[in-house]
Amino acid sequence: MVSFGIDRVEEYRHLLQGRVALITSPSGRTADNRSSIERLREVCDLVLLLAPEHGVRGDKGAGELFEDCVDEPSGLPMMSLYRKGSKGLSPEALERFDTLVYDIQDVGCRYYTFISTLKNAMEDCARVGKRLVVLDRGNPLGGTVEGTLLRKEYRSFVGCWEMPQRYGLTCGEFARMVNGEERIGCDLHVVPCGGLTREMNFAHWGRIWVMPSLGIPRFETALLYPGTCLFEGTNWSEGRGTADPFAIIGAPGVDADRFSEAFNRLGLAGVVSTPVYFVPSSSKHKGERCGGVHLHVTDGAALRPVEVGCRLMELAKTLYPRNFALLPPYTEGGRPFVCLLAGDDGFLREDWTADGLLERQEADCAAFAAMAEPYRLY
Repeated sequence: MVSFGIDRVEEYRHLLQGRVALITSPSGRTADNRSSIERLREVCDLVLLLAPEHGVRGDKGAGELFEDCVDEPSGLPMMSLYRKGSKGLSPEALERFDTLVYDIQDVGCRYYTFISTLKNAMEDCARVGKRLVVLDRGNPLGGTVEGTLLRKEYRSFVGCWEMPQRYGLTCGEFARMVNGEERIGCDLHVVPCGGLTREMNFAHWGRIWVMPSLGIPRFETALLYPGTCLFEGTNWSEGRGTADPFAIIGAPGVDADRFSEAFNRLGLAGVVSTPVYFVPSSSKHKGERCGGVHLHVTDGAALRPVEVGCRLMELAKTLYPRNFALLPPYTEGGRPFVCLLAGDDGFLREDWTADGLLERQEADCAAFAAMAEPYRLY
């Protein structure tokens, strides 16, 4: 079994000095399935919880803002990092601890916002001279790099740094890279995993899957997410409000058999589809009958999820030009959400093709992998 940073805190308790605050979520658990909150209370003076998107207990919806409160199970004060006007540490929060600990299971995808929270915390801690300790966890997608390199002008909370959608680093390696490349100057310490190699994905860890959020209920969901999440920037459903988010893709008026057959003819590695009709209980097309595909991972090691997403987007645009559209920007003068997800304006070009997008991604990924290599721990 692979051990994570939280499983090794006894060896590294010298780093947990003074009053300790913890950024965590429901995925913060030990190898013997105990809460990281409970474990840290045994080795340090844990005084404060800091809540990222979805909250410390996972009871907040995607994008839902929330305020400070008391965490009832632990009795500890909980301060929100996902509130109106700010997604960083407030001056009041920074005054309440000496050492900040980060322990969250990420999904290995750039637009999953926990790494943005980590980067913000590094910058806030550097500004006031506080220590930050990352209790490292494996990347469930392994060390493979895939996708479009985010262009700096498209930075946002769903894309905080110039890296591909599937970035192939652990959260500790990501923190080391950003701290070094941006010269943030954070007093950063990473408690490494034990027994982890970069080739490993979740299937090799010998651990249970704890949902990092309700939208990622299974490991297979995390495998597909870097590609199918692109549909969040379109008028098609990405499966929210169904039993299998990010594995079910579709829209009203779509012939599910036709669309599924067209996808399967592509012969993409590691995935097949079956036709599906569904009525989302929430999110886009709530209460409407939709047709589309249900994706099934057949080989997680061979799967290229970003390619799957690009190919599906192209099929939707080609087969259903009247049904398929990109969503407008959320704010006046803002950028379309699909651009924030993709990291550039590729999908805005009238003549875009999946082949063209994927060809450019190869060079992007090679450059990123070379830059990130010195910061790898495994």
